[in-house]
Amino acid sequence: MSVIGIDFGNDSSYVAVAKAGGIETIANDYSLRATPSFVAFAGRNRVLGVAAKNQQVTNMNNTIGNFKELLGRKFDDPRAQEELRSLPYHTEALQDGGIGIRVNYLDEEHVFSPEQITAMLFTKLKEDAFKELKTQINDCVITVPSYFTNAQRQALLDAANISGLNVLRLMNETTATALSYGFYKQDLPAPEEKPRNVIFVDCGHASLQVSACAFHKGNLKMLASCSDSVGGRDFDLVLATHFNKEFQTKYKIDASSKKRAFLRLMAEVEKLKKNMSANSTKLPLNIECFMNEIDVHSSMQRSEMEELSSHLFKRIETTMRKLLLDSKLALEEIHSVEIVGGSSRIPAIKHLIEQIFGKPASTTLNQDEAVSRGAALQCAILSPAVRVREFSCTDVQAYPVLISWTDTDGPHEMKVFEQYHAAPFCRLLTVHRKEPMTIKVHYEPNSIPYPDPFIGTYHVKGIKPDANGEAQEVKVKVRINNNGIITVSSATMYERKESEEPSSPTPTSNGDQQKTGDANQSSPQGDESGKVGEPMDIQE
Repeated sequence: MSVIGIDFGNDSSYVAVAKAGGIETIANDYSLRATPSFVAFAGRNRVLGVAAKNQQVTNMNNTIGNFKELLGRKFDDPRAQEELRSLPYHTEALQDGGIGIRVNYLDEEHVFSPEQITAMLFTKLKEDAFKELKTQINDCVITVPSYFTNAQRQALLDAANISGLNVLRLMNETTATALSYGFYKQDLPAPEEKPRNVIFVDCGHASLQVSACAFHKGNLKMLASCSDSVGGRDFDLVLATHFNKEFQTKYKIDASSKKRAFLRLMAEVEKLKKNMSANSTKLPLNIECFMNEIDVHSSMQRSEMEELSSHLFKRIETTMRKLLLDSKLALEEIHSVEIVGGSSRIPAIKHLIEQIFGKPASTTLNQDEAVSRGAALQCAILSPAVRVREFSCTDVQAYPVLISWTDTDGPHEMKVFEQYHAAPFCRLLTVHRKEPMTIKVHYEPNSIPYPDPFIGTYHVKGIKPDANGEAQEVKVKVRINNNGIITVSSATMYERKESEEPSSPTPTSNGDQQKTGDANQSSPQGDESGKVGEPMDIQE
């Protein structure tokens, strides 16, 4: 039995496996380590990965890509609508308000959810790993962007369950990168010494994530993580828009009027962008039979691209400066700045890093495979099937979390987790109640990049007054689990013995970093002197 780490990217995915000799990235059936995150439907066939991406232009309406950002989102979400406008395939609202993707499959119209499409891709990655390793694939760790919310993380878990994967942990991409950096370092400071602070800049296809991490020997602690939805595809769009305007003037053709032509233009400017990262000279752009049998020609220099994309670089700079502020690190406390992700190869981004952090961008990590390798390491640490030395990872909760409930004296609201609170973590809250209660959990308004901060509603049943008709003490446990998912995991009512004096009504809270049990498990406080704990039923 093997343990694998999956880096599920917006454009391509990687699978790494933990072996006796170390971590190895698996090649797919095309001998490529990167498997495009594409699913296509052609007649009676379902095509996945490289073969699916190859037919993106010819089978545009039935080739599904860029679906990662649609997971767990509502159709009328403004950010989701922004994503949907740029997609060539047909989407629609589902009955539950989610996003449906309409395709022609088995000569019939089918509507799939992003979770189902993701599950199809995971099945392909699982099969590739099985072919390479010749052994059953059970346990895995899947990486998620640090900015993913509860709903998005749950949707990704659902997709993994559909594909038959046992997910030991959903791990933030920033934390996986930090683990792949720190695990093999022999010169990390001892626990009693000052930590080694490292900044990680991950600029991928659809997002930018910048994080700060403190390392000690045998453990890492994330300090802060900032993100923005700017990535390689935004640079492609800027270039494609520029060349389209040029072609309108020069050749009297408008690529934006035809989805297929614009897809071809996006593919060509992506190649040009990659070449410009390595060359500062003027480079040509040639597309044969582009539209109306017309061949188009143009050229561009790196400096022109940087000028056109200045607004994107400004956003990247803002995100980096916010990270520096949030992490509370002085420039002299930063040991190094590591870069990962395909788009971090753009020279202007490296220049920004040096300008902001005062240190050159370090490339000691494999920019494409670092995330999957970190996930495979985490899977090896968690799985009983593999023996590996321990390395502790303390993650952070990206957004502040609040709970609210209504009492006889009106509504109450309490912040249970601050931004960048350690995770996983449990917090015990004490309330005094006579009757069942409804707890609403939500993110702090305006703290997340989505309009709806709602996480979930929990109904705590079985609360009743004591023999004297007084309110009873109820301890509610709110938990961030290993997957970064926030739940109300248990509620316990405490009845005082008659010999005991009434307890103080002051609410208390305390944290416990150990993983707790299921929803109806008694609180660890249940053996307090003079109290009898009674677990409550919780309905989500």
